[in-house]
Amino acid sequence: MKYMIASDIHGSARWCAELLDAFANEGAEKLVLLGDLLYHGPRNDFPDDYSPRKVFAMLNGIKEKILCVRGNCDSEVDQMVLQFPITADYALLSHEGKTLFLTHGHLFNADMPPLLQKGDVLFNGHFHTPENRVLENGARYANCGSVSLPKEGFPHSYLLLDGNVLYWKDLETGGIFDCLEL
Repeated sequence: MKYMIASDIHGSARWCAELLDAFANEGAEKLVLLGDLLYHGPRNDFPDDYSPRKVFAMLNGIKEKILCVRGNCDSEVDQMVLQFPITADYALLSHEGKTLFLTHGHLFNADMPPLLQKGDVLFNGHFHTPENRVLENGARYANCGSVSLPKEGFPHSYLLLDGNVLYWKDLETGGIFDCLEL
């Protein structure tokens, strides 16, 4: 199965539309959203075309293709307008013999990892900076960066998991800036 993995839309209708265009172009079967969908949070400026109403309408339009976990800016009131579950702190997927641990990053991350085995992968967003590294126990850590509010000079980004290969991609250009064979 082909997955697109993204985080931190933060209510930006512009970047949500860009993400959904990329999702259609990539031909992925599932869009995995790692939280912070509708609101920008107190430490972030308003993202481009800030419109949580537009964002939830766009996402609800593909609700059957979304798997989502809760971010630190997501709340129960968000669940009232979103037509797919968003309140789980993490999700587990089995993919080609590996466990994929999907979370936002405020509870579990590279510094506070869950129990994983060598070869498993911890995915999160939250920090708005893409990252690719091996943890002490041999599990992989993959941060997808941020759809709408990237930090430290990184591009607006997402991950594409195609078979056994993970690509870090620039949302604006579609270009690959990192790659990993799992």
